[in-house]
Amino acid sequence: MSDLPFALSVHTGGGPGVGYTVEDGLNETIEIARTADRRGYNRFWMSEHHAMPALSIASPTVMIARLTAETERIRLGAGGIMLPNHSPLVIAEEYGMLDALAPGRIDLGLGRAPGTDAMTAAALRRGVDANDGFPQQLSELMGFLGDNFPAGHPYRDVHAVPGPWQAKQNRVAVPETTPELWILGSSTYSAHLAARLGRPYAFALQFGNVDVETAMRIYREEFKPSDVLDSPYSMVSVKTVIADDAETARREATTYAMAMLRMLSRAPFAVFSPEEVESYPATANEQSIIDMYTNRTIAGTAETVADQLEQLQAHTEVDEMMMVLGTHTPGVDAHGLELLADHYNLS
Repeated sequence: MSDLPFALSVHTGGGPGVGYTVEDGLNETIEIARTADRRGYNRFWMSEHHAMPALSIASPTVMIARLTAETERIRLGAGGIMLPNHSPLVIAEEYGMLDALAPGRIDLGLGRAPGTDAMTAAALRRGVDANDGFPQQLSELMGFLGDNFPAGHPYRDVHAVPGPWQAKQNRVAVPETTPELWILGSSTYSAHLAARLGRPYAFALQFGNVDVETAMRIYREEFKPSDVLDSPYSMVSVKTVIADDAETARREATTYAMAMLRMLSRAPFAVFSPEEVESYPATANEQSIIDMYTNRTIAGTAETVADQLEQLQAHTEVDEMMMVLGTHTPGVDAHGLELLADHYNLS
């Protein structure tokens, strides 16, 4: 019997840290997913990023396909796909394929940020007004996934395959499952949208705590039941490091904090070792940024992390918590999942 008081999930960007290869980072991701699956965590998500040395997963879709064969029960998902970077039809087709590979286990989290810098966004053929088209793209994606465009819609006779239309043509049962579509964000904009569509909502607290309470209040108060969700369902993601002792956890937390400093300084987002972070001759302003992101991380032993996760869940009243992993040293994150699973008696 689990002692976990809420659903608990896992997120990673894929590594690698400085000094390790892309293969090291992706293999580490596979090992973390296997651990999360074996130890009873609810979901395993990955996010879309571009031109960032510390984040190998430019395509969560590709990695999910690999992980369907590496895991047995955990839900696998993109947290998220940056929809303005893509064609809604292509995303509907790809996630229809994934759902066919692992029925009932696929999540499709959607965001509108570019997931990169302005120049790389331009290379993705993403215009400066890309965010403005997000609601329409989202509507099209849901139409393709459900094959339910209304009469007169220009895409009424365009069908995503695999999907419900293909099943009808082959005279077989319509798929019983579809990808679970989530709205992601770190502002009140996404809360309004998720509520209006009646979809589950995830707030990215790792980017800051601006308006998380307001966003959750808006989502709950404005929520409209849909054909997929009768009542609000929300989640908060937060940067987390779990280790055998608090000092190790904090040192690993500084590696991500240093990467954030580099990104804010327009340097490549790279995760250096704890030793390199400690020896970096930071200015007073730089050190304050490193300290801010380190302190924003829930880092410590399993008992300490569990207590802080429970406090955050009680504060936000969300249904689920997602730990955003990502450290320099291989094995730290997988070991941390084992420690927390032992603390909560997960099987």
